Amino acid sequence: MSVQLVANVIIGLALVAFLAYRQTTWQYLDPTRIWRTPLVMGVVGVVVLAQTKATVTTTDVVFLAVEALITVGVGLTMGRITRFRTVGTPDSKGRTMQSRTGGLGAALWIVLIVVRVGLDVLGGHLGAHLLTSTGTILLVLALNRAARALVIDQRIPRDDSRSRGMMVR
Repeated sequence: MSVQLVANVIIGLALVAFLAYRQTTWQYLDPTRIWRTPLVMGVVGVVVLAQTKATVTTTDVVFLAVEALITVGVGLTMGRITRFRTVGTPDSKGRTMQSRTGGLGAALWIVLIVVRVGLDVLGGHLGAHLLTSTGTILLVLALNRAARALVIDQRIPRDDSRSRGMMVR
């Protein structure tokens, strides 16, 4: 086993642990940030993928489509299970709304990573080499985060008294 492989495994496990922790703790909700993250990851993913010299095969397309369906499904589920709460003390940016997905959200992240690694291994054996590209990984994560953001954006509790007050003249 190479040092690079060991380092990648350690970094990957640390990332999974960090993401699982973030899912189980209350985080201040920033509606613009939930969209900014997938947008930035998607743009970077497209740029990196455009610089990749790999030939796209039918096997690549099939595996990418399967992975996209799974990651979007997990993202939609994560958005649906997100819970919200309002805290009395705002953070430094004045936000009082917090959200989290809890243990189920952490489990979904782990499932997503396991499925991704499994598809990479299987796809690699069948000739789908584009799956391991950094650009593809970023695009898949961007899809997941965008699906999650879509649902959360629709579910964020809004203060309807302000909007009703502006509509009534």
